[in-house]
Amino acid sequence: MNAAIALSASLLVLGLPAVSSAVTTVDLGTAGYFSILAKSGISSTGATQIVGNMGVSPISGTAITGFGLKRAGTYSTSPLVNGNIFASNYTAPTPAKLTVEIGDMQKAYVDAAGRTNPTKVELGAGNIGGLTIPPGLYKWGTGVNIPTDVTLSGNRYGIWIFQVAGTLTVASGKKVILAGGARDRNIFWQVGGKTTLGTTAVLHGVVLDKTAIVLKTGAKLYGKALAQTAVTLDASVVSP
Repeated sequence: MNAAIALSASLLVLGLPAVSSAVTTVDLGTAGYFSILAKSGISSTGATQIVGNMGVSPISGTAITGFGLKRAGTYSTSPLVNGNIFASNYTAPTPAKLTVEIGDMQKAYVDAAGRTNPTKVELGAGNIGGLTIPPGLYKWGTGVNIPTDVTLSGNRYGIWIFQVAGTLTVASGKKVILAGGARDRNIFWQVGGKTTLGTTAVLHGVVLDKTAIVLKTGAKLYGKALAQTAVTLDASVVSP
């Protein structure tokens, strides 16, 4: 009881409601089949580990580099990927399916970006390091920086949507921490600029990025990287 009272008091200090208004999930459609989906390429350096499927379109499979692909008709495999890899120049029906999947990714971005009545606008003036954030819709007109660990605290049904007009940056060695039963699948980062995870940084959730997603050496994303341009990895981990 004392912990609950303390949390409510801290939220009020931050200008957040003690109980956030309900936010509904973002429907990824067929894009949800992928851990990484990009329009202009996916590149890796070092011992990257991907759990789940990857795909690129409309760019061809030549834009997937550093994975040692082994072609198998409608898809490829890689020793770095625990799943299948798809590209727009692979055997039918892969190209047509990717067109739909890329379209669903873009629809999800538009959905997340178009949500109204935010729980909080410009939380932390874009610096959310050190905060404990309950479920809700959060909006920034500029970028968001995470220079120290941040906690997303809520039950397994809680939904977080972060609307970031600028860049999203997680500093090297810093983490987004989940508490109270919060789940990766219920966290959405809609980012207009580039998303960058510094060396060994940890981020949870689905990243819907209009520009680019970069995971530096040893960075980990527990969720999905869905980019309207490219995804760059360096001995990184992406796992739903």
